[in-house]
Amino acid sequence: MRFLFQYPDAHGLDGYMLAAGAVGEVARAVESAGFDGIAFTEHPAPSARWLEAGGHQTLDPFVALGHAAAVTERIRLFTYLSVGPYRNPFMLGKTAASVDVLSNGRLELGLGTGYQKAEFKALGVDFDARNADFDEMLDVLPRFWSGNPVATSGRAFEARDTVCRPLPHQQPIPIWIGGNSNLTMRRVVERAQGWMPMLTDATVSATTRTAHIGDAATLAHRITELKDLAAGRPIEILVSYLDQSVWQIGSDVERHRNAIGELARAGATWVSLSAPSESFTRTTELLGYYAETFKN
Repeated sequence: MRFLFQYPDAHGLDGYMLAAGAVGEVARAVESAGFDGIAFTEHPAPSARWLEAGGHQTLDPFVALGHAAAVTERIRLFTYLSVGPYRNPFMLGKTAASVDVLSNGRLELGLGTGYQKAEFKALGVDFDARNADFDEMLDVLPRFWSGNPVATSGRAFEARDTVCRPLPHQQPIPIWIGGNSNLTMRRVVERAQGWMPMLTDATVSATTRTAHIGDAATLAHRITELKDLAAGRPIEILVSYLDQSVWQIGSDVERHRNAIGELARAGATWVSLSAPSESFTRTTELLGYYAETFKN
């Protein structure tokens, strides 16, 4: 099992995105604590109504990861996740390649189709076409990253001998796809290197417009289905551990170890944690606690 630190979200309209600490300082602390990766999510144009209802603010994940890359050497750099249809596939490919080059090949590109209609409208993207746009993007990215001229057309683009320069360090950049649907699982098997299933309660699953996976037993069943579809091709699995009491110093450590072990037995290869912290001092304290209690 490998461990990912999700930079803490700032919830609400008035929250401060960098309350947990400056990105560079946190990234260095994450690496020092023994985590295997750091992640940022994406909401470029959230509505005030959604934020007031408990939605979260985000930095641009690629800018944040570029900043983290400059001050670290080892940890993997995840978008967990970026909404694919928000971007032209060539622009997304260029952005991802740039982060991969600058990080010496440490980018892990987590992608989803998105679910917020208001955000799609604000960005001028057709919500109803998001699945078609997502599939076009998955077609384009590995071809573009190969460095060979790409000639193709999509719903809203036409490329004539378009090339990617500079080439990404990784060939290809690993793509992870988020979501729980059968369509997502087929995409993962056919076009990706990793799956990011959502282990949540039914309300969150309904809000994010995906099938419900509520416990480790259901997760294990779906991972078995995925492996059957993959027919032996290795696929990484990342899930979030949502019990925030894991960060309460002095909490039931063995219970958390057992719960994370249950995710590993279900087939997860990565687990994501995010500390609810209000200062860099508190973030480093919690990361140190993690290093002593869980990683070691």
